[in-house]
Amino acid sequence: MLPLEAIELDAFRRRHQHDTFWCGLLLGGCGAQLTTKLYTDRVCHFAHHPGPDGRPHICGRRSRGVSSADHLYVKSAAAVWLRERDEQAEIGFGQPDGAPIGSVVDIASQGRRLRVHLDQTMEPVWDDDGIEPVLGASVPIERDTLIRRWYVHRIRLDSEGTARRISIGTEAFARPTEWFALEECEIGERGLSTPAVERIVRSRRTAPPSRWSAGRARKAPAPDARAQVLLRRLADARRVDSVVVVTRVCREIAALAGASPEAQGQLHAAVRDAQVWLEKQAEVRRDLFARLDEAVSAQKTAPARELLVRISATAAHDRTEAEDQIVGAAADFLSAQAQGQWALDAKREAEKAAEKMAATAALAASHQVSRILRDLRRQPARHISEATLHSQVQALVEAAAEAGRHITPSQKRQIDQWKSRAGIGRARASAPTAVTPDMHTASSKKPAITIGVWVWKNRYGGLHADFTQTRPEASVLHVPLPFDPGPLQRLYGNLTRMIAEREASEVPVHVHTNRASMCVRVWETSSGQLDATLTRRKGATAATLPLPNDLERLRELHDKVVAQMKARNIAPKPWAKRNPARGRN
Repeated sequence: MLPLEAIELDAFRRRHQHDTFWCGLLLGGCGAQLTTKLYTDRVCHFAHHPGPDGRPHICGRRSRGVSSADHLYVKSAAAVWLRERDEQAEIGFGQPDGAPIGSVVDIASQGRRLRVHLDQTMEPVWDDDGIEPVLGASVPIERDTLIRRWYVHRIRLDSEGTARRISIGTEAFARPTEWFALEECEIGERGLSTPAVERIVRSRRTAPPSRWSAGRARKAPAPDARAQVLLRRLADARRVDSVVVVTRVCREIAALAGASPEAQGQLHAAVRDAQVWLEKQAEVRRDLFARLDEAVSAQKTAPARELLVRISATAAHDRTEAEDQIVGAAADFLSAQAQGQWALDAKREAEKAAEKMAATAALAASHQVSRILRDLRRQPARHISEATLHSQVQALVEAAAEAGRHITPSQKRQIDQWKSRAGIGRARASAPTAVTPDMHTASSKKPAITIGVWVWKNRYGGLHADFTQTRPEASVLHVPLPFDPGPLQRLYGNLTRMIAEREASEVPVHVHTNRASMCVRVWETSSGQLDATLTRRKGATAATLPLPNDLERLRELHDKVVAQMKARNIAPKPWAKRNPARGRN
């Protein structure tokens, strides 16, 4: 069974990485290859590969419930049941009179044959001594047949987890159906038997009719009795508008011999009426196909769908080439209409989801505006540098623009005050020529002093960063160096120390995370792109990157840091060797 959760599907894919999956023909599928679909917001499932034109593949399978595979469960359980009794069996999925696959399961073992009717598509045959019908729970049986046969067997399938449990029931006239596990049943000379059969037989004064007679010829029913059975079958077939059964019964009546003159007169009259009825049904059939062709030509979806369902139920047999063309054109038309409706519904759902996501993002941005304003009010002005103030106010302006109508007039006045204090919106004479930390890294013009960082998102939406391209889906971002003296001085000292240790030793220098690393903040912008910075930013994911051990890359990064420090008039803070005895008593 395909797991429904994304984490379990990963393990399933690894376990079956060399296997292929196909749409089962025995389930009414198309036989095309399938693939697995992984989702985090809904259950995972199998899906068809798209067609050569890129459009979704249309499969003819209609039933997708667990009951659509009941014939496979019956075959598997019957094979195990007979194998435990050392009996060889042939089990197949018969399609008599054009019945769809899965309606009937034929089980043949040592001259005995069971026919399991899982639905009402195929009418059971009670007068064939070589076949014993086993009815599904929903298949009806006539009262006279139940009285004449004393009892009939039924089959029921119940779900247990991912499997289906099979039960065999025995139904008798004026008795409730008694159900038993398949292991409690036997198959012998009289056919399928359950514990209830013995009690029913003992309660009758005469012996029940034998299903199979061993070593002697079976006695054929009397012609008059056979004639009455055929008349009842003909009437039942006409009542349910079954053209196939009416035609077959008429052939059987024509082949019947030995009936009395009175019975023959009844049969001939019934056949004449049946022929008239068949001619009317042929006219109805021609009218159905003509109306279906007209509905498809007029592009009328609802009438075409209704007529196609009716034709599939009553005129699925002996179609001419012209009728097949009409049905094929109708199926293609309805498939195209369904595909267009599906695409329209998907577009509407996507638009609703985008509106909902935008509203959620705007509400979250309004909360971020409130937090930044609160932090700015609480932080004393003398404890905040100009660059930090500029960065926080810039983040405030971006969040306010994303929040839109959620910003109150009071918040707008406060934002304007902080913009004026930080100098945003007007030219600053003291502004350096270097790029600001909050400049979007996706700009076409790269900043003068930057560090290349590769960032990516994993399948669960987590953000990651690295100095090198370790993932094929990673994209490089040119992150500007910070302006604050503290981070630059610490980075300068770490680089100086690592270069000195690398030049003095041939052994690769061990990277200490706390002293020879950089902290990069990664986040996703409102447009869905990934961005990164070396400065502090709320809502960002912090990734600690160890400095590279390669001497040339260390010197290149060292030169960038020195250039940034010169542009900001920051004095280098040389690295001093740590005194091991410091702090000891």
